[in-house]
Amino acid sequence: MITTTTPMEGAILKLPCLRSVSRNTNFTNRSSNSFPWRYRRLHISASAASASAPLVEDPKLGPGSLGHITRSDFPILHQEINGLKLVYLDNAATSQKPTAVIKALQNYYEAYNSNVHRGIHYLRYVILTSFYHHFEPSAKATDEYESARQKVANFIHAAEAREIIFTRNATEAINLVAYSWGLSNLKPGDEIITTIAEHHSAIVPWQIVAQKTGAVLRFVNLTEDEVPDVGQLRDFLSRSTKLLVMHHVSNMLASVLPMDEVISWAHDVGAKVLVDACQSVPHMVVDVKNLDTDFLVGSSHKMCGPTGVGFLYGKSEILSGMPPFLGGGEMIADVYLDHSTYAEPPSRFEAGTPAIGEAIGLGAAIDYLSEIGMQQIHDYEEVPLEVEPNERLTSQEPSTTVASKDDVEVLPEVVSLGREWAMKMELGNYLYDRLSSVSDVRIYGPAPSRTVKRAALCSFNVKDVHPTDIATFLDQQHGVAIRSGHHCAQPLHRHLGISASARASLHFYNTKDDVDRFIDALKDTINFFTSFK
Repeated sequence: MITTTTPMEGAILKLPCLRSVSRNTNFTNRSSNSFPWRYRRLHISASAASASAPLVEDPKLGPGSLGHITRSDFPILHQEINGLKLVYLDNAATSQKPTAVIKALQNYYEAYNSNVHRGIHYLRYVILTSFYHHFEPSAKATDEYESARQKVANFIHAAEAREIIFTRNATEAINLVAYSWGLSNLKPGDEIITTIAEHHSAIVPWQIVAQKTGAVLRFVNLTEDEVPDVGQLRDFLSRSTKLLVMHHVSNMLASVLPMDEVISWAHDVGAKVLVDACQSVPHMVVDVKNLDTDFLVGSSHKMCGPTGVGFLYGKSEILSGMPPFLGGGEMIADVYLDHSTYAEPPSRFEAGTPAIGEAIGLGAAIDYLSEIGMQQIHDYEEVPLEVEPNERLTSQEPSTTVASKDDVEVLPEVVSLGREWAMKMELGNYLYDRLSSVSDVRIYGPAPSRTVKRAALCSFNVKDVHPTDIATFLDQQHGVAIRSGHHCAQPLHRHLGISASARASLHFYNTKDDVDRFIDALKDTINFFTSFK
């Protein structure tokens, strides 16, 4: 096992900056409101796939890929770092924002900035019927804010918008459940089950609740493949289990858990389930009705939306029975000097002025993602392998050509071998394959295979090189942005015998070129540090 020094022992290098950060403005953006095209499937016959045309890159990852097509919508990706084009591979920490989201925020503050659910003022303009329209900024802001709530509900397939609570982030959403549902329903001896691989936000609130209520917190361990052990979890479940708290996708291991099965097991013993979907909602179709989860949390900034807003999904019958989390304006029905009565959800859990512009920006991000299609995003990033990993990529592999930006995804009618090659080359597995070929690199989490799903991220360490040194050198010398540290998963890192790791994480606007740049830069980084030995 590779061991690393403590974070303080890593030399945080300040390497010479050759050039200042500059913006490349020689790019064009499509309409900020919607795609003028739909990301369509490529229809290629077997004869076309075997034609004698020159071999080119896999169409899922090459010039016609989703990453190449969408990246012009993200202004931040068109800047240079020390004379090098930015390669952004820190998407598990936060995603970048398309122009559509930036403009939605700007439009709110420029055109109809106002508080929601209150105020009838008469700053009006434009058009009633065909001549002028009665417009009140407060009403407009409320409409857009509530429209964003409905968009979130639709996006995760909730039954109704009132099952969506806006919060500051997913951390606050988990704390809302902990303090409202947890303190009201848990008692001494009750069990809360979670895993050692959870984000701190899914551990610390339940530690506090357990201390206050006398409930017992139990942790599921990892298998030999470094995946949370769902077999052990099933053995843990009993009538004493009152709540199961689990991630859908690990932000460090990249493991994808079978939440439909797990939720069913928990419900069989009468337990409630809270799913941390921060790493799944931005990358795949999530359907809360099919999952039948009781609670689910997500974060806007990881799904191309603004920071400062997240959401809690809760089944309406559960939310209706929960007491307020915070007290103040908006969450009340009536206030008297000796008591107050409370509004129905979602207002009951949204005390004070909410993050209005941010929620509207989240709605714009959902519009953007929905235009692409979450299944398309998932297929581009994370489709399971149909050949074994770690086979080296060679120019002898079959491939197909891409005629236009509409022609991007290979259909099953492509010849078998060509289809296997295309499936092998999806972006997340391409990252894993390339990274695993680098000497002295240890990747954490399961290896992708025909049966093992793995998200489009890799946490790793390099023998005898601190992850902070790796991230610093990559940034300053190569313009490649990755993450280093414990990724808010200290218990998991301790279990793995390390104090920190480096992490490269992808989103749909990344490309094969980004991965190649990262790998070349990483090799140079390793050579730099090993040259001192």
